[in-house]
Amino acid sequence: MDYMETKRRSNLTKKIVLAAALSALLIFMIKRSPSTYVSTKFSEHEEGVTHVLVTGGAGYIGSHAVLRLLKDKYRVTIVDNLSRGNMGAVKILQENFPEAGRLQFIYADLGDAASVNKIFSENAFDAVMHFAAVAYVGESTAEPLRYYHNITSNTLIIVKAMAAHGVKTLIYSSTCATYGEPKTMPIVENTTQLPINPYGKAKKMAEDIIIDYSKTSNMAVMILRYFNVIGSDPDGRLGEAPRPELREQGRISGACFDAARGIIPGLKVRGTDYGTKDGTCVRDYIDVTDLIDAHVKALAHAKPGKVGIYNVGTGKGSSVKEFVEACKKATGVNIKVDYLDRRAGDYAEVYSDPSKIFNELNWKAKYTNLQESLAVAWRWQKAHINGYEN
Repeated sequence: MDYMETKRRSNLTKKIVLAAALSALLIFMIKRSPSTYVSTKFSEHEEGVTHVLVTGGAGYIGSHAVLRLLKDKYRVTIVDNLSRGNMGAVKILQENFPEAGRLQFIYADLGDAASVNKIFSENAFDAVMHFAAVAYVGESTAEPLRYYHNITSNTLIIVKAMAAHGVKTLIYSSTCATYGEPKTMPIVENTTQLPINPYGKAKKMAEDIIIDYSKTSNMAVMILRYFNVIGSDPDGRLGEAPRPELREQGRISGACFDAARGIIPGLKVRGTDYGTKDGTCVRDYIDVTDLIDAHVKALAHAKPGKVGIYNVGTGKGSSVKEFVEACKKATGVNIKVDYLDRRAGDYAEVYSDPSKIFNELNWKAKYTNLQESLAVAWRWQKAHINGYEN
């Protein structure tokens, strides 16, 4: 009996020592774990540091915003479901800003209210830049319900989460498509909003939700209505890489580059009978670097209880034919052009009056030469034949 008791006690002692050793090792590993350290950084407010949630931060415009925010010493959380964004862009951002507590990526769908609420409960956000949205006019006319759900409903979920968790600043990514086809140009911020396609209508509804809620709260709101975005990061880190199946829906710049690279046989220009100087649509093309600068200035000027609404454009319009000629010169390729019938939901002429944003935020577009902006984007395209995959 004495022998068996001694043996049992010896085994128990060994187990206790082993358990203690494992516990000590586990505690050591947890303390040394970067993810735990980063999690603490993101879950607590820190004096002098602004933590910005960037929805759609893996997308074309959103990733450029994240890059600028990180350069300006903000703390950033990206939330993206990668339906239109690209994990390759996130990896570039992570490689350029590897310090703990600077950047985190969360894979989530903004349409899932429970997931969104969990993200807000686990992170200490100071502001939200809401970019995430499907954003093709033609696609919106073919799939209107998808657009109302993705843009309008998802924005409602974001605003409700902000309200529930006391996040007081919202910079909202809107669009000139909310104006529709005004009778007079240029467009000013109080131009009547009469959108003519589901994309513009869904964005206007989202704006209305934000503005109506702001009247009952102390939220600081900035709504930026974009015109047509082009260009890419001048240092060549980020660019535009839409999924192949979206090429038909994408921006004209992407189509020009695809034609120049021989991915598609030529460029399709839809509509040559508009009442414009050469019959093609006229648009206000804004460089993405300028656009993101407007966001940073908007964030800096956001005030509790105030709503700022601003057009973000150059103040001048260029026709599609002029755009194509600039793209030919930027790429050095004589792109084949096919002229087709109008596309449903398009409008003839849209360009901005950016006076208000200059007067109130001291913002003005700097990169206004079409050919130069396209040349910068073209360099990225040539260096990334397969998008972010290479």
